[in-house]
Amino acid sequence: MSGQFTPPRTQSNLASRGSFIPLLGCLLVGPVFLAACTGTPEDLRSGTKKVLSGVDEQIFLEDNIEKQLFHPNVIMKRGEAFFEKEEYNEALTEYNRFLDLFRSHMLAPYAAFKIGEVHLKLSKSIDRDPDPIHKAITAFERVRKEYPGSRYDAQAQQKLEECRDWLAQMHLFVGRFYYRRGSYLAAAHRFEQIIKTYPDRPVAPDALYFLAMSYHEFGADDWARESLVLLADKYPNSTVADDGNRLLAKLGGAKPGPQLAQQSNPSPIADIGAAAAGSPVSNLFSIPSPSGLGQAFTACRLGAWC
Repeated sequence: MSGQFTPPRTQSNLASRGSFIPLLGCLLVGPVFLAACTGTPEDLRSGTKKVLSGVDEQIFLEDNIEKQLFHPNVIMKRGEAFFEKEEYNEALTEYNRFLDLFRSHMLAPYAAFKIGEVHLKLSKSIDRDPDPIHKAITAFERVRKEYPGSRYDAQAQQKLEECRDWLAQMHLFVGRFYYRRGSYLAAAHRFEQIIKTYPDRPVAPDALYFLAMSYHEFGADDWARESLVLLADKYPNSTVADDGNRLLAKLGGAKPGPQLAQQSNPSPIADIGAAAAGSPVSNLFSIPSPSGLGQAFTACRLGAWC
């Protein structure tokens, strides 16, 4: 005999070992719910709702640990916890996991909506990469397509409008950057893109005014006048309307009335929202520069996304 004492396998000892299983389950769920495991096994069974602050006790009392880790409520609560802590990439992982596993769950529309919100949170400012905004648009369109009529359908549409405003502001920011640098053809390209794609956005009048300014700077005053006529006709109450009228008078034009607007030569962007036939920007690579300036197209200097 070694003299070493071995405790008997008492009922109390066995119970102690059995309590290790739910404790291990709590630890594997993650740090978000670690506080839930501070009580004894009896606490978890008798007062779980109080200990877990409203979390469903079945999340922690499942016999199978794998089921606990991938229970829909557990996944969703992990995503929510990460979102609240502004750990957006981790939250995105959880929301995507939820949709991968439970696409038809009652919380699936919410998870899809939260994916769009995460991408919006990852969008820093209008002078940064717009890729998160494009991903947010994809996510919100998915909510409307896959879960029509859900409680998040209307909210997704509202977020889509915000995303499109954001993109229009991005184009305006880049266009004005080019304009300040004297790259007027590149600037005109950006301003015209706003008029074609986002004619109903708040920045559209500003884009049209700066488009006319860009045309004027590289000597295309006819195009500038046509843009200013369109500005006065389509956006007469905009903040740039007065500046546009002054520039139009300087270029030898007159403030357009309904008849003058109809008699004006077709504008390169007269059909708002459609392709610009005859636009100087649309034909940069097929026609010489206006007024023989020979200005070359300036490539984007802000990164590939420009």
